[in-house]
Amino acid sequence: MGKPAFHLHLPAERTTSVVFASPHSGRDYAWSFMMKSVLDERSIRSSEDAFVDILFADAPGFGAPLLVATAPRAFIDMNRGAEELDPALIEGVRKIAHNPRVASGLGVIPRVVSNGRAIYRGKLPMKEAEARIATHWQPYHDTLQKLLDESHAQFGEAILLDCHSMPHEALESISQFGVPRAEVVIGDRFGAAAGEAIVDRVESAFLNAGLRVVRNAPFAGAYITQHYGRPSRRQHAIQIEIDRSLYMNEQLIRPNGNFSGFKKLIGQVISEITEAGRKTVPLAAE
Repeated sequence: MGKPAFHLHLPAERTTSVVFASPHSGRDYAWSFMMKSVLDERSIRSSEDAFVDILFADAPGFGAPLLVATAPRAFIDMNRGAEELDPALIEGVRKIAHNPRVASGLGVIPRVVSNGRAIYRGKLPMKEAEARIATHWQPYHDTLQKLLDESHAQFGEAILLDCHSMPHEALESISQFGVPRAEVVIGDRFGAAAGEAIVDRVESAFLNAGLRVVRNAPFAGAYITQHYGRPSRRQHAIQIEIDRSLYMNEQLIRPNGNFSGFKKLIGQVISEITEAGRKTVPLAAE
């Protein structure tokens, strides 16, 4: 029997409409996968949202489920559509309309990790891509939609927090001289994926924790926020990107001395966000 596609951490009782998910913190680098790669063990982890699942591990204690993918992003990307197959990597895939994510090598089966470093020596057979989608991508997304449906049935709404991390230098191109660099980017696809009042509450939770926050630049949200964000149906999806340098050594991919304290800070954020899911928050005008 194969390893599970995800770990689902459930609270003793669901008391909030909020669902937390970490699609990119998986670190099960199977030997069979590593044998196909030209990268070493540290390089292949460069696109991983390392330890994000641990940062948000307290969510069940506040009445919210936490869904965590087990496979690494370099193996399969849960934040892409199943149809986003890269013809430069997967045999038999026809080129379709231009997709910047696929063109850059970051389709559902990634061709590269950070800084454009190739993962494989050559192409992969279509059967392998289909098997990864069937055994990892599909179960994860089936479970995520089930969790949101349960929240909607119980609370009349569902709020998804899609949790990620970003390299410290990610905001360098948009940072202004003399202005402190943002530490958290909240993505709601410029209002299309979540109601404004709910996004305000999420932003306030991070601001109240003393973190610097910006919205939608440079990360407005990818497949998950686009697919699950349906504010007119009271299903909201918000992407969270956190500066990795706040809690880890990016070069060594290890927690740094601030990790424990930062995890407690995120616990405070989780507490405020889950509280928003216990009350009726008026929807912003669509």
